[in-house]
Amino acid sequence: MGLQRVHVAGGGLAGPLLAVMLAQRGIPLTLYERRSDPRAHGTTSGRSINLALADRGIRALEQAGLMGQIRPMMLPMRGRMVHDPQADSAPRLLPYGQRDREVIYSVGREALNRVLIEAAARLPEVQLRFDTTCTDADPVRGTLTCQDNRSGARHEVREAVTIATDGAGSALRTSLARAGHVVVTELPLEHDYKELHVPPRDAQYALRAEALHVWPRHGYMLIALPNPDHSFTATLFLPRTGAPGFDTLGSDAAVEEFFRSEFPTAAALIPDLATQFRTHPQGHLGTIHTDPWARGSVLLLGDAAHAIVPFHGQGMNAAFEDCTVLDSLLEGAGKSAHHDWPGIFATFNAVRRTDAQAIAQMALENYAEMRSAVLDERFLRHKAWALQLERLHPARFIPRYAMVMFHPEISYSQALRRGDVQQQILAALDQDADAAGLATQLNGAQLARAQELIAAWL
Repeated sequence: MGLQRVHVAGGGLAGPLLAVMLAQRGIPLTLYERRSDPRAHGTTSGRSINLALADRGIRALEQAGLMGQIRPMMLPMRGRMVHDPQADSAPRLLPYGQRDREVIYSVGREALNRVLIEAAARLPEVQLRFDTTCTDADPVRGTLTCQDNRSGARHEVREAVTIATDGAGSALRTSLARAGHVVVTELPLEHDYKELHVPPRDAQYALRAEALHVWPRHGYMLIALPNPDHSFTATLFLPRTGAPGFDTLGSDAAVEEFFRSEFPTAAALIPDLATQFRTHPQGHLGTIHTDPWARGSVLLLGDAAHAIVPFHGQGMNAAFEDCTVLDSLLEGAGKSAHHDWPGIFATFNAVRRTDAQAIAQMALENYAEMRSAVLDERFLRHKAWALQLERLHPARFIPRYAMVMFHPEISYSQALRRGDVQQQILAALDQDADAAGLATQLNGAQLARAQELIAAWL
């Protein structure tokens, strides 16, 4: 008797990566995706065009043996290029870290999805079912209901082991909540987003390529990530209502005036700004908490379980890390014709929840940092001090951003806890400082005090 078939609902990013990992363990599975095959048709979901890939996601892709295909698609970003509000200020680069390897990468969602689907399709254990929506999962009856989007025909899979990777708008999470199997809390952000295309200039990047560009304006911001074709994808994050807010930008003239006033350097790079703004969709943001993620033989994974706002660049990376955690649990379970899937899923829920909650909190906090704190002298001073302390105490003091982005061996919850302690240390050094101590380098007395605090608190 062969291994029990697993049904993975959702072929975006986490779904096909998980399919590869399961298939490499000899587990047969069916991968369902509501869209048509992206290998034959481009994606038209309106979702973000490019994403930030960091070390947690890279580790998962390496574990699946896929980095060889993905590495050529990766564009390095070595830091934030901050465009200050003052018109006469030159952009300044805030490096993400102080080591050559401490970079994050811009990757195209569509190209990455295609590589993952192709990798899954090559494995004989994987069956692909496109144009198929998984609508209901019943952990009591052990059934999964799917619908063929072309014919409308529905079919029910019995004795189904189901893993829902169908994203933030998960139909299976909705079905579980409707039946009372899980409780879902949605926390919408009062800010929406809109993407804009910055074309190449003279066949070259119009902005410095190896950076994530940020125009922070305290209550809102514009960012831009590089694309392989020498363009940038810019994203405006702005309150839905207010002054300024999306509801105040209802005319071409209002859009052009707003960008000329707030983002003049960016506006100069987008010749059809008003047209793009009028025709591109306005997206919504929020955090989703689900309790629990597992019921019987049904598991929610990635955004389906714990969608977060995008400001730490960790949504995809966290979902990929989910895959590695589940894969490690299967490794521990050994080979068996009948895995204890309910037990494995319950363990996954128990060991992963705290980390998911931590990155959800840090993602929200990072929005305030990107749109406002990077303009603050105290923030910049603390950032410089943190890098100095990391050089002196590399095993004890690692900036929180670096822990999240470049140290997958440190869990999200550990990064949150240690980051809070480190911020208290920096605040204590600020309190102890005299006027000379407000420089961007710590003096001898401050270093001695920092060493005492690190020894006592970390």
